Amino acid sequence: MNIEGLVDFDMRHVWHPYAGMKNPQRPYFVESAEGVWLKLADGRKVIDGMSSWWAVAYGYRNPKIDAAVSEQLKKMSHVMFGGLTHEGAVKLAEKLVEMTPRNLQKVFFCDSGSVSVEVAMKMALQYWRALGDRNKTKFATVRGGYHGDTWHAMSVCDPVNGMHSLFSGGLPINFFVPRPESKFGGEWNPDDISPMRRLLNESSSEIAAVILEPVVQGAGGMRFYHPQYLRELKKLCEACGVLLIFDEIATGFWRSGKMFACHWAETEPDIMCVGKALTGGYMSFAATLADEKIADAISDSEAGAFMHGPTFMGNPLACAAANAALDIARNGNILEKVLKIESGLKRGLEPLKNSAAVADVRVLGAIGVLEMREPIDVPAVQERLVENGVWLRPFGKLLYTMPPYVISESELRTVTDAVSKVVG
Repeated sequence: MNIEGLVDFDMRHVWHPYAGMKNPQRPYFVESAEGVWLKLADGRKVIDGMSSWWAVAYGYRNPKIDAAVSEQLKKMSHVMFGGLTHEGAVKLAEKLVEMTPRNLQKVFFCDSGSVSVEVAMKMALQYWRALGDRNKTKFATVRGGYHGDTWHAMSVCDPVNGMHSLFSGGLPINFFVPRPESKFGGEWNPDDISPMRRLLNESSSEIAAVILEPVVQGAGGMRFYHPQYLRELKKLCEACGVLLIFDEIATGFWRSGKMFACHWAETEPDIMCVGKALTGGYMSFAATLADEKIADAISDSEAGAFMHGPTFMGNPLACAAANAALDIARNGNILEKVLKIESGLKRGLEPLKNSAAVADVRVLGAIGVLEMREPIDVPAVQERLVENGVWLRPFGKLLYTMPPYVISESELRTVTDAVSKVVG
């Protein structure tokens, strides 16, 4: 079957994310990828300014990750994790314990970011049950958040402006308060924490944990808020007897300009979720890290175990990719690269604040966001971007880029120039 035949079959039979099967958008066929470049079947090459949904942080065909996965294939591609272990999983856990906040000493491997959120919420519920409290069955969060597409993860995504309002009435009902409005780099307004304070003071007996994305709200709106909110929230959770979960799936491993976004606030959660860039985008893989008190309570309970165990938990190929990716994260001068990207994004995007079509421009670390005044015609904008050598995936009113850290100055300028042409 030739390329056209493959694409035609795709359009008839392959269901793409957040897409319908009636008159679907014709997908671009990718033949190969290297560095920051995608080679399309029609001969065009485009810079992946999305890092394939923020995961391919170190570029396609990264030689270190390629070599690690290739070497692992000579040993085993998979082995069950129940009752068995292997070198890659142990070394990966060691690195994660070393890199994450110091209180997070227990590592649970998961299939994907969304599953790691499910695991975190499940841990919180089982923790309180282990302590004999069966009333703490709900979660609290801020509006504008996004935590994944699986069931309980959807229940803590924004219920009105998020992507899952269709399922309201069927999802577990949780607590939502207004999102913090104090901007990153701006002045802190103490009133931002007041709604959460009122909620926890009134309803902490029902709330197992607060879950949120630290500093950067991702797919729920690409907003950057003041780190002081996390400091105040941590104090509140401790005072009210509520666990704190940080979803670092999108923000982890330098994306915000820190190894983890919570480092902007020097705040430690009780549970943390990581994924996406964990394997450099090579494999679907994630981890949920927990404070020792949570593991101890669950282990000492009547159940005696955390009741979760995915088939591909601790997959050796994924661990090999993750170990190589984390070595790059620790020893690859990534912060220097991210700061250069931040400077390039500011130079290229901030002048667009003067465009009548642009409501706001936001840059933090290796994240650049244009919020438009009107919803974006995604197919039309994507075609114009591709014509200018760039691949981005806008949504709603947001046109944004989260490029791979290996992008060069000239390649980044190509991205920002293409965005300027589309906006202009």
